[in-house]
Amino acid sequence: MIERNITDALLSALSDTPVVLLHGPRQSGKSTLARWVAERKRKAAYFTMDDAGVLAAATADPDAFIQATPGPVVIDEVQRVPDIFRAIKLEVDRRRTPGRFLLTGSANILLLPKLSESLAGRMQILTLWPFSVGELRGLREGFVDRLFDHGKFDAASIPKLSRKEILDRIVVGGYPEVTQRPKAERRREWFSSYITTILQRDVRAMADIEGLAVLPRMLALLAAQSGGLLNTAEFSRDAGFSLPTIKRYLTLLQATHLYQPLYAWSGNVRKRLIKSPKVYLNDTGLVAHLLGSDADQLAHPSASLGRLLEAFVYQELQKQITWSETRPSLLYYRTAAGREVDFVLEGSGGDLVGIEVKAAVKLSSDDFKGLNDLADTVGKRFLAGVILYQGTSIVPFGTNRWAVPLGTMFAK
Repeated sequence: MIERNITDALLSALSDTPVVLLHGPRQSGKSTLARWVAERKRKAAYFTMDDAGVLAAATADPDAFIQATPGPVVIDEVQRVPDIFRAIKLEVDRRRTPGRFLLTGSANILLLPKLSESLAGRMQILTLWPFSVGELRGLREGFVDRLFDHGKFDAASIPKLSRKEILDRIVVGGYPEVTQRPKAERRREWFSSYITTILQRDVRAMADIEGLAVLPRMLALLAAQSGGLLNTAEFSRDAGFSLPTIKRYLTLLQATHLYQPLYAWSGNVRKRLIKSPKVYLNDTGLVAHLLGSDADQLAHPSASLGRLLEAFVYQELQKQITWSETRPSLLYYRTAAGREVDFVLEGSGGDLVGIEVKAAVKLSSDDFKGLNDLADTVGKRFLAGVILYQGTSIVPFGTNRWAVPLGTMFAK
């Protein structure tokens, strides 16, 4: 098993919290990690709701099912039996033992209020995304925490990733099954089957909706808008559905972890900021599949490369945040006047770090206009501004401003 960097955080949560939910996209490796924890660390019983017999028993009498497992237990794909959350709550209230339940789910229960509210105060939620670049290379990236340490970058520790390696990683993505398939046509088959399974099984299980066949088109439209602002009215026209229907479908896609809106940073400032979310999917391999892009096509400068490179950085930041000590919020910054910063990391104390992504190999001071605007807006809360670019050197561009190679993200 490839070691997952979130493992320490998961074991720490199990040491003092009665219920831990590990959720994330289907096929991101949740079951593999949960079974490893059950067998190697917790000596826990393991049940999966993908087993028809287990599913039938848990559905018929959730209370009896839970009461029959007195020791630590792992329950995989728990969202398939919503009533089991109430049974778990009753059991935890009777006996509040740390690490009593490790649950996994492919649905984001934060978007399913009846489930999340039932275990409020009793459950810690962790997200497992597909493999990060560091996980595939056998290391734990420390880029996020380093940014909050005033950007103390060590040029000697930056992995030497060629342009080809980066492009290959973008089009392959991080889903464990896909990373084991060297042939592009086999990856395409996997992604096609994956999308069909998610839409026909998971979305249908969450809601009995009409027009399920339109969801693949919606995913393709979202992929084409990757990194852009979501205009739901325009999106509704393109998809051919009413605005309420589109909003409902987007919520369902978000609940399966496929669609990931990035919200705008807004502080107590006078400037009018854009509030629409930016559009991202959860894996650049999936985006490249939906766009029909391959590494050879991305090797030539194009809008697709810029969008996919930005999406790649977004996803890697999402992954690294889950095991960082800082655990910042991930947002973006854009003013009505057009000043923009691709990503803003906001720490719990309100400190901010800005990150821009450029496909260029050379930069100028003009490339820092967005970061400078953010710094002027937030004042002393601004810790650092970084542009990730395709060059090979760390270059300072003023106080707490750096251009750093993209590979800096994947250093320890």
